[in-house]
Amino acid sequence: MATTEDRPARLISGPGVLLVWLYGVMVVGAVSRSAYQIATDFGRAPLAYTLSAVAGVVYGFITYTLVRGGERARRAALVCCAAELVGVLVVGTWTLVEPSAFPDATVWSDYGMGYLFIPVLLPLSALYWLRRARAVTPS
Repeated sequence: MATTEDRPARLISGPGVLLVWLYGVMVVGAVSRSAYQIATDFGRAPLAYTLSAVAGVVYGFITYTLVRGGERARRAALVCCAAELVGVLVVGTWTLVEPSAFPDATVWSDYGMGYLFIPVLLPLSALYWLRRARAVTPS
């Protein structure tokens, strides 16, 4: 029988549950959208569709690490959330500065405006939660 010391520290308590739910929704949205776009019209906007697929994979990995729990998963989620935030900021700025580079939108276009700005707010919230979770869980 596993003891408390054998179990990884939970990351999905309190606000962590909402983060897992939101990341799960973003996985479905990003992966299904990009899969359809890649399958039906990849030549129209290959960069945009590929970036949306990458976003979906990142969202999936972050969801997995939050559910898995533990310090190692928390650190992996921190790195991925930071990379996600950088991606949103770079792609969001790129789509504003050079819109012709993106004939079709990505999940991160215009800082996630097509997704109610969740793509820019979610990594900020997750980074805050993951840093806070470290302070309350034993090392």
